[in-house]
Amino acid sequence: MKVVIIEDVKVAAIQLEKELQKIDPEITVLAKISTVRQAIKWLQGFQVDLIFLDIQLADGSAFEIFEEVQVDTPVIFTTAYDEYAIKAFQLNSIDYLLKPIQPIDLKNSLEKYKKLKIGNSIDAKALLAALCNQTPNFRSRFSLRVGNKIKVVELKDVAWFQAQGNDVYVTLHNGRSHYVESTLQQLETELDPTLFFRVNRQFMVSYEAIEEISVYSKSKLKLNLTPATDGDVFVSVGKYSLFKQWLDQ
Repeated sequence: MKVVIIEDVKVAAIQLEKELQKIDPEITVLAKISTVRQAIKWLQGFQVDLIFLDIQLADGSAFEIFEEVQVDTPVIFTTAYDEYAIKAFQLNSIDYLLKPIQPIDLKNSLEKYKKLKIGNSIDAKALLAALCNQTPNFRSRFSLRVGNKIKVVELKDVAWFQAQGNDVYVTLHNGRSHYVESTLQQLETELDPTLFFRVNRQFMVSYEAIEEISVYSKSKLKLNLTPATDGDVFVSVGKYSLFKQWLDQ
């Protein structure tokens, strides 16, 4: 089976490919695409058996793809939209997977595809209309264990997350830090991407926490955060362009 993954979070795309090949080693991922523009160009020149498609991409909405390309290939949406959008996805795709994607759900979607094995042209306008009143199911708060107590933190109070080895800590705008029972990879799928950006392997930062951005080299940026970090925080070279797009939205 030939597959294309259209997903703007690199780690998520890589993880999806790994899970697909665990389920069925005969699956071949021909491409991992992160933007609407790349997807349009790629789909105009290549054919696959199945498309895994995130709705929000680096440069816009996936619906823009269907305005430029007639897609008759079955689609499985990977999305943060909640259960109230289920009917819309069922009517316009083979299946949908809520993020973070669970291996058992992925396996079930592939089994559903194999049973159907039919083309399913996407009605982008109908799907967009069905979703227009829906909001992505992003986290607005989370609980922390502080000693023998549970503390609830609102996302608006978060300055940045930092990975330290296998552990992740959150630093609040008031300067306090706490251990978080999560990973940065999970947080990337759970937090509103307009508010938080993973700038490198160690840090995911809130827009509100960025006090100053310095051009460190041709393709490297240095961030001064508030509260201040113990060391320097750089935007990785691979995230440079996406970070600039994030700032401009």
